[in-house]
Amino acid sequence: MLETATVPLTIIAFLFTMVMILWRPNGLNEAIPATAGAILVLISGSVSLSDLGKIGATISSASITIMATIVMAIILESFGFFQWAADGLAARAKGNGIRLFWYVNLICFLMTLFFNNDGSILITTPILLILLEHLGLKNHEKIPYLLSGALIATASSAPIGVSNIVNLIALKIVGMDLYMHTLMMFVPATLGLIFLLLLLFLIFYKTLPRDISERKAPHINAGRHPLGKHPLRMPPLSSQIVQEKSTAERNKFMRNVLLFVFSVRISLFIASYLGIPIEIVAVLGSSILLVWRWIVLKISPVDMVKKTPWHILVFAFSMYVIIYGLNNIGFTNWLISLIEPHVTSSLVNTSLWMGSLLSVMSIFFNNHPALMLGTLTLTNMSLDPLTLKVAYLASVIGSDIGALLLPIGTLASLIWLHILRQHNVKISWKEYVKVTMICIPPTVLLTLLLLAYWVKWIY
Repeated sequence: MLETATVPLTIIAFLFTMVMILWRPNGLNEAIPATAGAILVLISGSVSLSDLGKIGATISSASITIMATIVMAIILESFGFFQWAADGLAARAKGNGIRLFWYVNLICFLMTLFFNNDGSILITTPILLILLEHLGLKNHEKIPYLLSGALIATASSAPIGVSNIVNLIALKIVGMDLYMHTLMMFVPATLGLIFLLLLLFLIFYKTLPRDISERKAPHINAGRHPLGKHPLRMPPLSSQIVQEKSTAERNKFMRNVLLFVFSVRISLFIASYLGIPIEIVAVLGSSILLVWRWIVLKISPVDMVKKTPWHILVFAFSMYVIIYGLNNIGFTNWLISLIEPHVTSSLVNTSLWMGSLLSVMSIFFNNHPALMLGTLTLTNMSLDPLTLKVAYLASVIGSDIGALLLPIGTLASLIWLHILRQHNVKISWKEYVKVTMICIPPTVLLTLLLLAYWVKWIY
């Protein structure tokens, strides 16, 4: 029997943590309020010391995989890969602002698939800011590229589970592997992303600059680090670039690096299908790339100890402790009583109800705790295996796409706004919501319906 103070203390811990993460006074690292909240939950008694072992086992694989992915991103920046990609964007646009729009969103999509949504925002946003500045675009002309890129980069974590740490944690809870997740999710989520991009194009069509060929020629300044002082407090990445190579050699080198990263991503799905822990593949891939950098740039792997954002592990663990506490005081039981009759009626209802619920929860208190709560709720229902999987995937759609209705819905959106402020690019909540109110609800609805009918078709 829980003590009288347990329930209010757990709720206070959750609310305190969410307020501090969203507010982040003086750039406060999000791991600090999460840790404080977790300690308060432990003091309340809603989570026991024995529960901590279960939590560690649940999040370890996802956390290690994401950390290895971030290490790969740091290594690629050392090679000058992202500057090279930005130069390539400008060259392929050929002075056409509309063509640049499509290329910007393509690279944001690919960065999320190759890395993860938060990493994609950290990498692409500063590079786009520098690129658009050198193109001579005015503030209002930059917004279509930056806002559409941010929405696509964040939403692109839906098609494959490995692009979002909370998706990976939830996968383990519901007993799905990456192969099954991709089989059931990639087609509907990708079609939803295409629909979202088309809506964004229609929204921004009139404001997109047509001819940018006569403006200042783009060149990414290698001496200026594109990430600068960013909100996750990751130590500055190396700015070393392989400058001694000719353009052709450099292009070939970068393509080889990209091919290797792509191979590692494919290997994650193969490992998942074969029952091999995916974190082993991720760590092996990042280790090989680390040695490759050592050979090419003579940079010792020791620098990764300082550059890797270890606080992400603390954040994930602490958040899950808090959510586990909410589960133990009966919050998930209340959610079950609210939605179970609707979720069990049909796959279409399952998808629509869970996706809508997670969208609302994510909008109001961020998608990380929302998806964790939603997943724990699902596992406590008496759902058949197929319904459970559809309910989980619908939850992912709600937390990855539906959460974008407001900037506070995802950590990636908060990071994006903070980076914009650092570069003196102004976009108000009103401007943000004017766009998302038009494109996010229909995208979520369409994607949820596509998910239900796609799963019906393949099964």
